[in-house]
Amino acid sequence: MIPLLRADLIVPGSIIADSKSGVSGAGRSPSVTGLFSEVAESFKPYKVAEHRHNPEIDEVLSREAGKSIAVTFVPHLIPMSRGMLTTIYATLSDGADRKDIETCISSFYSDRKFIRIRPEDKPPNTLHVRGTNFCDIGFKVDMKNNRLILMSAIDNLIKGASGQAVQNMNIMLGIDETRGLDNIPYAL
Repeated sequence: MIPLLRADLIVPGSIIADSKSGVSGAGRSPSVTGLFSEVAESFKPYKVAEHRHNPEIDEVLSREAGKSIAVTFVPHLIPMSRGMLTTIYATLSDGADRKDIETCISSFYSDRKFIRIRPEDKPPNTLHVRGTNFCDIGFKVDMKNNRLILMSAIDNLIKGASGQAVQNMNIMLGIDETRGLDNIPYAL
């Protein structure tokens, strides 16, 4: 959302983030509700409008947009061990179109080694990022409803936690940010 907010391509107050997380996203503290046997065959929202990451999301987007942003964030727990798929909905600003969105996202992420922009007909899939530090991003513009639908997929144990920490450490130490992160441990 950051490049789109900076470019004034979306209406800031219209952002709704709908995230689906595997069981590993529930944290380290053991609980019955986090047991895979309890999650299997289940799909449910949790901490709706009160998730601990919502204030962080609002703070970062507000800082980057230069104005107050309040995102509606609804996380869901799905029956898989790891991974996160997020779909974000936002109203397009007057005059914004698909080409504007594509240009903005492509140019912003052009030199980001772990970001892959997906073709419109092949949206992000958690299977394709499993065990990697990649974040796959795709989007669709719904012109009928004047809405952007932006999707992303990560492995929340790698890009969402340990891999992101290693990448940040590499950058802070002035070494290649991909060091130790470009191996693919799973067959894709």
